[in-house]
Amino acid sequence: MLGAKMGALSSIFREHMFHNAVITGACGGLGQALARRLIASGAHVALVGLHTPTLQTLTEGADERTRIYTPDVSDAAAMQTMANDWLHTHGTPDLVIANAGVAGGFETADPADLAVMRRMLEINLLGVATTFQPFLQAMLDSQRPGALVGVASVAGWRGMPGNGAYCASKAGLIAYLQSLRAELRPTPITVHTISPGYLRTALTAGNTFAMPGLLGPDEAAHDLLRAVASGREHIVLPRRIGWLSRALSLLPARWHDRILLGQPRKPRAHQAGATPIPGLSHPQDTP
Repeated sequence: MLGAKMGALSSIFREHMFHNAVITGACGGLGQALARRLIASGAHVALVGLHTPTLQTLTEGADERTRIYTPDVSDAAAMQTMANDWLHTHGTPDLVIANAGVAGGFETADPADLAVMRRMLEINLLGVATTFQPFLQAMLDSQRPGALVGVASVAGWRGMPGNGAYCASKAGLIAYLQSLRAELRPTPITVHTISPGYLRTALTAGNTFAMPGLLGPDEAAHDLLRAVASGREHIVLPRRIGWLSRALSLLPARWHDRILLGQPRKPRAHQAGATPIPGLSHPQDTP
């Protein structure tokens, strides 16, 4: 069964021929790069994000093959409405990329940061399930090969000081994708876990610490689509950051922690350089 499944995927995706795609987080650096590549290939693309002008720019010249949606990805009802419209107007996708995500520092001793963790889990973890769920049955019913792609992070491999909320959300996402992959083994649907290191996007713009292997979004999008098309289930961007992370994990925990404690921390929601977290209620948030 697995051999036949991979053979079918290889034949349909050999030329990166994704015909119908849904992308959340389409306003971000990686999301925009993925959208541009898929639209340029001739695919029909659902663009899900929160900044309409950015999404409108992506649709230029491809209005008949694209559609803009602006739901909160953690709102299951809103995501179902979006999916119903796309399925009705453009049909069943063969590629769903759950790319929406937020990042920010976290301090357990600060009660205000509990709202940060809650919102991060809603977007980074629950938002992936609410993205896949409305499309999955239609993809199964089509009996055609398809791919579900979840954008996690190497930060989900091990907790980092001052980054507990983000690391927890990505670790949970990796486990969820593992479960879903096992459930869908007997079907034509594959599940792909993307673990980027550092990408040159708004989420990393405020970082003051070293970011080895920093990768541009266009290169990351190219590598991601090529890897999914080839059937790879675990994809690290770039690969060398995965090797570095695994090498560090071989150190005794005390040594590893000591190294990480010496690094500057991710800015928290109210600090300079922090990226906005949509829907986060905080007295010092920027509207």
